[in-house]
Amino acid sequence: MDKQAAEPQERRIDHFFSFPGARADRWRELHAAAREWEQGRGDATQMRALLEGIDAYEGFFAYPGGQLLASLRQRIDAGQAGAAATLAQRLSESILTRSYKSDAEDWDSGEILSDPPPGLNTPTLSRDQHHRPYFEMLVVAPGAVSRGRNIIEQMRRLRRSEDAFTYEAVPVSSFEDAIIAIILNPAIAAVTIYEGFAHDSTAPVPVLRDFLASAKLDAAHIAGDDLPLSLADALKRIRPELDIYLLSDRHVERLAGDLRASSVRRVLYSVEELLELHLCVLEGIDDRFRTPFFDNLKKYAMRPISTFHALPIARGKSVFKSDWIRDMGEFYGLNIFLAESSATTGGLDSLLEPTGNIKLAQEMAARAFGADHVFFVTNGTSTSNKMVHQALVAPGDIVLLDRNCHKSHHYGLVLAGGQPLYIDAFPMTEYSMYGAVPLSAIKQALLELKAEGRLDRAKMVDLTNCTFDGHIYNTRRVMEECLAIKPDLIFLWDEAWFGFARWSPFLRPRTAMGAADAISAWMRDPASVEAYEAQQKELGKKPSIEKLLETRLIPDPRQIRLRVYQTNSTHKSMSALRQGSMLLVRDVDFASVEAQFHEAVFTHASTSPNQQLIASLDVARRQMELEGYGLVANAIEIALDIRKEVNAHPIISKYFRVLGVPEMIPAKYRSAGFVDFLTPGADWEDQVRSMHEDEFCLDPTRMTLVCGTAGFDGTQFKKLMADDYDIQFNKTSRNSVLLQSNINNTRSDVANLIRVLLEISRKIETDLAKGGENAAATFAARVKSLMTDVPDLPNFSHFHEAYRWDAGKTTPEGDMRSAFYSAYYAEGCEYLPLDSPDVDKRLKSGPEMISANFVIPYPPGFPIMVPGQVISKETIDFMRKLDVKEIHGFERAKGLKLIRPDHAKDHIRK
Repeated sequence: MDKQAAEPQERRIDHFFSFPGARADRWRELHAAAREWEQGRGDATQMRALLEGIDAYEGFFAYPGGQLLASLRQRIDAGQAGAAATLAQRLSESILTRSYKSDAEDWDSGEILSDPPPGLNTPTLSRDQHHRPYFEMLVVAPGAVSRGRNIIEQMRRLRRSEDAFTYEAVPVSSFEDAIIAIILNPAIAAVTIYEGFAHDSTAPVPVLRDFLASAKLDAAHIAGDDLPLSLADALKRIRPELDIYLLSDRHVERLAGDLRASSVRRVLYSVEELLELHLCVLEGIDDRFRTPFFDNLKKYAMRPISTFHALPIARGKSVFKSDWIRDMGEFYGLNIFLAESSATTGGLDSLLEPTGNIKLAQEMAARAFGADHVFFVTNGTSTSNKMVHQALVAPGDIVLLDRNCHKSHHYGLVLAGGQPLYIDAFPMTEYSMYGAVPLSAIKQALLELKAEGRLDRAKMVDLTNCTFDGHIYNTRRVMEECLAIKPDLIFLWDEAWFGFARWSPFLRPRTAMGAADAISAWMRDPASVEAYEAQQKELGKKPSIEKLLETRLIPDPRQIRLRVYQTNSTHKSMSALRQGSMLLVRDVDFASVEAQFHEAVFTHASTSPNQQLIASLDVARRQMELEGYGLVANAIEIALDIRKEVNAHPIISKYFRVLGVPEMIPAKYRSAGFVDFLTPGADWEDQVRSMHEDEFCLDPTRMTLVCGTAGFDGTQFKKLMADDYDIQFNKTSRNSVLLQSNINNTRSDVANLIRVLLEISRKIETDLAKGGENAAATFAARVKSLMTDVPDLPNFSHFHEAYRWDAGKTTPEGDMRSAFYSAYYAEGCEYLPLDSPDVDKRLKSGPEMISANFVIPYPPGFPIMVPGQVISKETIDFMRKLDVKEIHGFERAKGLKLIRPDHAKDHIRK
């Protein structure tokens, strides 16, 4: 949260972190002051001051617009307290409920006859068939502020009853104001640029100007003739989903052919094309609004179809005619059954080999996410990850892998036969979790492979971005420095939790596709070759590994083969049904692997994919392209609000706290100097700089709430909140739980969370007061056991030599696949109870204990043993201190499942 933005005297329009809720708060504050004035407890002076503060922002929104604001100002100046309060209430409620998007009366500046009915208008729940989605269009034109009303009326006159959408114009007259508008106003979906506008805003925007100067978008770097195209490029970089139109009275043909006009959807001759502009704007919105598969599925569901295929539930007859399962039909409704089918004809399509509307839907998703290709996956990102491994990794290929990644990556390598070279992330022992993998460790592994002459075997770098706990990689830097060592490396970024980040200009550069776009642009710049050659000259012919590790390496742009894959669990952060996933591809060599990629799809995808899942992926893309920016901004603000309210509360903060950046990311990985979102004086430019420079950043929507200081372990607290308070959390650690804000959350959710945490905190205090010294001692001991007496986190030890038959001397990769299948033979395995003295004896004197399978405790949720791994003392100590109930791959009654040493030796002889 931007602290300065929370202080009235510092409310400048270029404070962006708190903008979604801040606007509603300002209007509620004005409404409350108007009621106070009406009741004789306030005055017009306070109203004028509040309205002046609102005025600074409202020029960037279509509603309430200049006419309604002028009417409110007139009532205040005339001393009409009652009339001012009535209008203030009406405007405030309309903004809060967004009723102005569908109710024309909200735009009327005349007197209203009575107060609005009690309760909130929720147009999103309306089933009115005449409802038309509403958006706003930014108009950048010289003198737009003074000419604003004329521009708005011109656009309104172009409306027709047959238009599928309705919109209002937001006029601004400068480059800087245009940037501010698209950041502050998420309803803006299109931009029209006239020539001749100014660069500088008349408002004080020092933070914005510092940012524009660093990006070379300030007036000093942009010539007058370049201003419209530079603005178009800047707007696209901030919000790539926007449609941009350029109206010019110059040689529009020449302008349209300018390579710099690639950000512009259409160039029009401004003298004659206002209607054409209107039609273009509606067409652009419709291009994003279309959902090819969902649209066809709705049409299919309405057809009178007789089904003679193997899906009895289709059309719902077996449900609604049944005396025994009719309740399921009544619960779900008829449409879900009408839309069920196993057919791939009749307007549907095949997910395995799409040629129609699914293919088109995937192409639209690729456009939206900045990929070359997108594959819809209906059985989760676990399957998406396995598809990538299956398609790109051959037996014997080495994959550099975070040991703490999701189990699907480990199993994917077992299936593909790839050899994992595990790299450990930095530990966060106090909270029983790991962070992310330092770039130095990845470079070290690559350079050691190179030194052994085995770099050709390294096929892929596979990392989780962001991690479960919110650690975000500097994706561009990781890829660039790895490509400087091996130019054809493939990158798989598991962004299961991070798909929403595409729609945040703050987070997008840290996504796989965002970084790939930046690297592609850098490769096309002639300066990239100069930078590479200058560094090579400085490094010399044979730089040492130490020198390379301490240098920020620059790859040779002429040699790079940019091959980037990103998987995202669409259902985890967007409006898709559970298991809905997308696999994004940006691979210059995809044509050479496309056939095997489709084989991987055939291997792992269901031949009976769920139609509703496919439709939800289609719709999720539509929503994010049209309103994702605002939804994600709101999710971020909610997360920052939770952090502030929990950590600043005088009672809650005694027992709970949300960990900040300094506690989650060591200072050595934060070179930009950014400390935390809640640091006084921090602003969005600090965060932008951190996102570009720091090795790791923290996803603000993921909040680690420490509960061990309240005497709860993570599992216990998660169960308490779910069972007793109907509040659901994400994963847990020994002494914390993970909260994740998303596009579904509201401020009411925040209020409920704070209320419950306060109730629990008060109960702790009451129990301690009643229990006296004994209760206090017991509580302190419990907290100590959770927060201080924590087990050390075990790093990956090494693979047994039996499964390193073709490995390097110093590099730690191993043949996990052979070890995995060795465990299929009962005679080659043995069991040892975890607490058996034999375990300690073998740790001390041998023979080595070799894990026969994956052992994954929840929490922390990553494999602490993998097939073929030699079990270390640190791993045993960790296992013995664990007090969790759920450990996959371990049966306490039987003990550790091990590969017999003699069986492993047989593998060596073979």
